[in-house]
Parts: sequence; structure tokens; C-alpha cells
Amino acid sequence: MAVLAESGSNPDVELLYDINGLAKSAPHWFDRVMEFTGEYGLPVVMVLLVLGCWLTVRRRGGPDAVSSVAALVWAPLAAAVAVLVNVPIRGFVERPRPFLDHQGLDVLIAGKSDYSFVSDHATITMAIGVGLFVANRRFGIAGIALALLEGFCRVFMGVHYPTDVIGGFALGTAVALLLSPPATALLTPLVRAIARSPRAGRLVSARPAAGEPEDALFAGGREPAGSGEKDLAA
Repeated sequence: MAVLAESGSNPDVELLYDINGLAKSAPHWFDRVMEFTGEYGLPVVMVLLVLGCWLTVRRRGGPDAVSSVAALVWAPLAAAVAVLVNVPIRGFVERPRPFLDHQGLDVLIAGKSDYSFVSDHATITMAIGVGLFVANRRFGIAGIALALLEGFCRVFMGVHYPTDVIGGFALGTAVALLLSPPATALLTPLVRAIARSPRAGRLVSARPAAGEPEDALFAGGREPAGSGEKDLAA
């Protein structure tokens, strides 16, 4: 069993007390807002961000629609894969929640009895954020910023050490980036098949590129250089 250092002189623990100490001095209503935001609010916003990116890609259409949607589908799948990868990591490290080993923390949410390292919330949000960045830089930057805020909230709430959050960020980023090429290679034919459907094709693109027949949208061709903006960041 691997055990992370938990000494009170550890900078990780000191930073935990510094950030969580903000909860003690904050008004009660602000703590409740942070509790809801860190536990439910930001994950829901991440899902809405993925939907917003999909609507943007779908509305724009063009010959890049299939590859863009395939990359976008990978974002939530990357979060699911990262959480699965985290299961054996948690079992190997077996790090207790910080409030079990350290006194005086202001724990904003009760009932957390599982292991602390690494943070599932940080892993999920960062995997989605980086996955979004692969598909669309503008939405991806917003997603990564929200993931960073999620990590801060988890420490503020007293349920994770800072290194739990950093580990989650690293895990989510690694899964989203390293598995993106094979994942999109597998997802692209599936998305292309959906795009060719008379009805389901509208899930991929609302319209063909200007001056092209609708079938050309999904034929796998590319736009001539400089013919339009390409949001796919992969």
C-alpha cells in the first residue's frame, strides 16, 4: 500500500488549511454556494458546455463537421475512461480524506467515506475540458478554466488535498490527450455513418458548406486552404 505524506509540515497540508480556511471566514451562504458549485454545479455546466459546442459545430456544418463532432464525442467519453482508470489508482494509494487525519477543517459536505486520491471531480472536469480543447479551442479554454475552478472548490470544501486535485488534472489530461487519436479514429466512421442518415444526419450538421451539395458534407473531403475557419484543434 502506498501512503502519501500527511505531516502537518507538508506544504500540501498547509495549502489545504490555507484554502479551506477561506470557508471559515466566508459567510454561510457563500459556503453553501461553493458546496453546490463544487459538488453539482460545475459538472452540470461542463455538460452544458459540451452541448453548446455541439450546437455550434452542427450549425456551422461544412466538410469538417464529421471530424469535429467525432472529436467532441470523445470529450465525455474521455471523462468516463479517466474515472475507470482512477479506480485502481485509488485502491493502490488508499489515501484517507483529509478531514479524517487533520483536525480543524471546515468540511462543507458530509458523507465522503471513499479514498481521496485522486479527485474524481477534478479528473472528470479536466478530461472534458481538454477533450473540448481538442475539438474546439474556444470552448476548450472555457472548459479548462471551469475545471481549475472545480479543483479549487474541492479543496475549499475540505474533501480533498491539493495534490488530489493536481493528480486528477494530470489523469484527466493524459487520458484525453493520449487516447484522442485512436478514439477519434474509431468514432469518425461511426459519426460519418450517422451523418449519412437522412434524419440522424442533422445531429452532425444542420447544413452543407456554401456552394457544395449536401452529400459532399460527409464524403470525407476537406476544404481548400483558406476557404473557411476550422475549429477542430486536433
